[in-house]
Amino acid sequence: MFKKTLAAFFSLLVLSSVLTACNTARGVGEDISEGGSVISGAATKAQQ
Repeated sequence: MFKKTLAAFFSLLVLSSVLTACNTARGVGEDISEGGSVISGAATKAQQ
């Protein structure tokens, strides 16, 4: 019984870590995308 409870706890811990990592990676991707858009807009304005 204790082994099953411990295994379930660690499985939940690993799953929550994986989901948090995915969410963080998505946020970083969005930030990088926004930064690229700002740089692109500034370059377009500089050419005009």
